[in-house]
Amino acid sequence: MSDAYLQFRAVSKAFPGVQALDNIHMDVQEGSVHALVGENGAGKSTLLKVLSGAHRPSSGHLRVGGKERVFSSTAEAITAGIAVIYQELHLAPKLSVAENLFLGHLPNRWGVVDRGRLATLARQQLAQVGEEIDPSLRVEQLPIAQRQMVEIAKALTRGAKIIAFDEPTSSLSNREAQKLFGIIRQLRSSGHVIIYVSHRLEEIFQIADAVTVFRDGRVVEHFPATKGLSSDVLINRMVGRDIADIYAYAPRAHGPVALQVKGVMGKGLREPASFTVAQGEIVGFFGLVGAGRTELMKLVYGAQRPVRGEISVRGTRLRVRSPKDAINSGLVLCPEDRKDEGIFPVLSVMENINISSRRGGFFGGFWINEHREQVRASGHVKRMAIKTPGLSQKIMNLSGGNQQKTILARWLDENMKVILLDEPTRGIDVGAKQEIYSIIYGLAKQNVAVIVVSSDLPEVLGISDRIIVMREGRIVQSIDRAEATEERILALALPDAESHEGML
Repeated sequence: MSDAYLQFRAVSKAFPGVQALDNIHMDVQEGSVHALVGENGAGKSTLLKVLSGAHRPSSGHLRVGGKERVFSSTAEAITAGIAVIYQELHLAPKLSVAENLFLGHLPNRWGVVDRGRLATLARQQLAQVGEEIDPSLRVEQLPIAQRQMVEIAKALTRGAKIIAFDEPTSSLSNREAQKLFGIIRQLRSSGHVIIYVSHRLEEIFQIADAVTVFRDGRVVEHFPATKGLSSDVLINRMVGRDIADIYAYAPRAHGPVALQVKGVMGKGLREPASFTVAQGEIVGFFGLVGAGRTELMKLVYGAQRPVRGEISVRGTRLRVRSPKDAINSGLVLCPEDRKDEGIFPVLSVMENINISSRRGGFFGGFWINEHREQVRASGHVKRMAIKTPGLSQKIMNLSGGNQQKTILARWLDENMKVILLDEPTRGIDVGAKQEIYSIIYGLAKQNVAVIVVSSDLPEVLGISDRIIVMREGRIVQSIDRAEATEERILALALPDAESHEGML
């Protein structure tokens, strides 16, 4: 076999207190899809940042097309034909879709942006990813799934030879994911070098030609082919142990109604929504992208103002004008978009854990008890196994799974009665998922009412006591766990579900 187009040779990367990459050797062939798997914090995303020029390696080097390269900036990597699409999207939300696609190389006439040409080129690029988005829309107006597709289209505009995808389907519906896989197969056929990072192992077997397993910043095993490889083997190599039942569901007693939503109507809904959740109950919300699940959670939480309806927590009617009102009543939210709505990226782990409890100060005034904050944060980091070199580490430097656990830790000292978890395991590895499920079960046992919004249907079926299905901005049915199947849930969630409902 000839030399691989992309080669990593003895690549290491150290941060203060953390050896993120340790002597990485890896080859990626032309015309292939090479998957990287491992737990959060295993080093996969750090390797992509070295490839993209966002991080300079502490030692070692890359070879790209036979030439040794060390990138000092992302611009150098782009010039070398490398595009990396990160799990946390890098888009300018206030700019239009078209401007994002061609940022840095806008078509112009005599120094003035040619808007007509820009719109035409944008539509052509969006068509490559199967989208018909209006290119004049601002990116912030799009749902996360469409922003993801814009990010992918942006990478294709640069004509890159090497394209790395970091959890590209984390916000996509199955139909959109299949579109993406079709694009990846076309790129593979045309000789591109594809790196694919995903925690969804079923995707690895569907799209990858080869797999490399990372653990604790090292390569622990390389599989040159996926044929004959099993999920159990990959999981064992990733976490260093067998995980028999990731969901580990156990039934529990439910108390009286903790959350009652009656006739709530607002942005993102097509008809008023009504539902209840009991104390100690875990209710899963499932629907396709655009079904209105996230919008409904924001209305309940006060992040969006409902135009009508009633919300009650443990029998007390709330006047939720803002998230502060909800929090004071014991209703909290872990949002879908960790980066923009969940974390304070430039603040430390300790500050992110304690930020909510600072509302009134620890002494009933405005002084912050730093010692108490440190003790509290240290306890939660240990309890929830948050991997961080220290409490002062900026949260943006943690993996997605550890960021998610930090957000959960933020609420544990609140007088929590209801928690809304919107895509709590998006982009998180199997080991961290199991830890988060354990936290969810623990909250339910403490009589907290838990809502889990998820696009992962096996997850919804695996951890929920009851499942509420949404479709096109409305609740269509609530189904008890014992009666729920993948076929029935999907049939209700599909746009043409009316033709199936009489058969269910």
